[in-house]
Order: sequence, then structure tokens, then C-alpha cells
Amino acid sequence: MKTIGILGGMSAASTALYYDVLNRGARARLGGLHSADLLIRSLDFALVEEMQAAGDWDAAGLMLNREARALEAGGADFLMLATNTMHKLVESMLDGVSIPFLHIADATAHQISAAGLKRPGLMATAYTMEQSFYTDRLRTAGLDPMLPGPEDRAETHRIIYDELCVGMVREESRQSYVEIAGRLAKRGADCVILGCTEVGLLLNAANAPLPVFDTTEIHCAAALELALAA
Repeated sequence: MKTIGILGGMSAASTALYYDVLNRGARARLGGLHSADLLIRSLDFALVEEMQAAGDWDAAGLMLNREARALEAGGADFLMLATNTMHKLVESMLDGVSIPFLHIADATAHQISAAGLKRPGLMATAYTMEQSFYTDRLRTAGLDPMLPGPEDRAETHRIIYDELCVGMVREESRQSYVEIAGRLAKRGADCVILGCTEVGLLLNAANAPLPVFDTTEIHCAAALELALAA
């Protein structure tokens, strides 16, 4: 099994999900007492969020690059970034890094296309929804992503940062997410991307009005395929 290098902590809640999903997946595939071979660097999200809010993406990119290099030096065979939003900085993060990188949007787009779907609604942080780094990647893969309206984008973002990132799961917010997904469906979305690694804490296949593509689950499944490949 290859060693998976995970750059996480953005937030701690999402990295805990990655740890759980990867280990459950390894056990399901290999049986017995098997678990995933992981090398994890978990950052202090408060520092990252300050850089995000200040628009200091250059400093954030340098920080991610330093940590990606450390994971490579520590023995990781490939890297994954346990957050959708910080994929904005993939280019600067990978400067001087020689091991492969598994991009979350590419893995997600592949699954959507394989399901015969085309027009995903994207529920994520405001950075991921409103900046082009993520939607452009989906369009390059042949998809036609659509976003919630302005008020729904603001509420989606607020719930992520004020609640989910600090481990708070509220039924009122769950209902808000279901309603936002419903409005995307009425506007023509044929599925919904849970485009923040915490969104799956509220929205899932059981309560969403559309087929759901959980980026955490998809990213982890792709990582295990790569880790277990001959």
C-alpha cells in the first residue's frame, strides 16, 4: 500500500472525516485489521482562516507549499489536500514537489460524468463558489456547474464557518441546506456537489432532493484506488 500524504486541518472536522473514511475504506477493501497508510499534517485553521479573510493567498500558498514539501520528505507517495477551498492554491502549493497530487475537483467531475449527469449545483464556501478556480476545473471536465443565488451562497458559507468548522450540527441548518439544494433543482441542476468537505455533515443522499456527490467520500475513494494500485 502506498503512503497517502494528507494536508489537512482546514478544518479539523473535515480532516477527522478523511481519517475515518480512508480507514473504513481500507478495511472494507482489504479486510481484517487493515487500515490506511497515512501521513497527516494538520494545520491550525484559525491561522488559515485569517489569511483567507484578509485575501493573503500568497502567504497561504507559501505555507501550503512548505507543508507539502514536508509530507514528501516524510515519505508520502502522493498528496491530497483535505479541503476544497484551498485547492485555489494548488499551483503554488506544488512548486518543487515531485510526487503526484490527487485533485478533488477532478475526482468529483469524473464521478459525475460517469453517472451521466452534466449540470451540478455547487454548495461550498463563498471562495469556492464565487472564484473561478473550482468551477473552471469542472467546466474543463465537460460539466456545466451552477451556483445558488446570492442569499443562499451567503447562508451556505455562514453555516460552514460558524457551525460546521467548529463541530456544530444544527437541524435548522440541515433544513436550510435541503431547501437550498431544492432551489438548485428547480433551476435545472441535475445533481449537487457537496463542495466543502464539511457539507456532508448536513446534506446527504437520504435528505437531498437531487443525487449527491460528496467530495470527501469521492476524494477518499480515489485515494484508496491509487494507494492500492500495483
